[in-house]
Amino acid sequence: MPVDSPQYPVNLILAGQRCLVVGGGRVAAGKVAGLLAAQAVVVVVAPEVVAGIADLEGVSVQRRRYRPGEVGDYRLAITATDDPAVNRQVRLDGEASGVWVNSADDPANCSFTLPAVVRQGPIMVTVATGGHSPALATWLRRHVERELDESYALLLDLLAERRAELQQAGIPTEGASWQEALDSGIIDLVRTGQIDRARERLQACL
Repeated sequence: MPVDSPQYPVNLILAGQRCLVVGGGRVAAGKVAGLLAAQAVVVVVAPEVVAGIADLEGVSVQRRRYRPGEVGDYRLAITATDDPAVNRQVRLDGEASGVWVNSADDPANCSFTLPAVVRQGPIMVTVATGGHSPALATWLRRHVERELDESYALLLDLLAERRAELQQAGIPTEGASWQEALDSGIIDLVRTGQIDRARERLQACL
């Protein structure tokens, strides 16, 4: 992928899908953890594997080198090696078999890049720099992480509850004053434990 190519953001549903990680070091461990969070079926291929990977439940580890063409057996692949030739081989194999490939810190051998991620319950916020600076993406993620506390997951529950009530009553939810409700200070009520007042304000706005 040309480094400056525009990118299309998407959240993949990988639950139950076979995904390959080529590499067995610290960086690979982080990639494996991300795939497991998405409930993917993860296979790690590397001659040597750190304990942070080997000790993970639900990961199949094969201590060997990558075999040309094997990426075709997977839905998605990530390489995290210090060998550009391996990264390129996986990328070329992915292109030939229609499998999306990410190479850690090697955007020239990526068909997709990975953003920095902040999760709070079902809420997910991602930060990306188009592969230009993973360090900046991580720095921005830390700033978002400080703001996105557990209050937002509680707020999401209230919003989903109200949305379900409106739908059950046959009231359209599209075009409703959701933004007005969110701008009304409702998050401050949730943060201070005033859930009933937050619910009442939400009902008043919608």
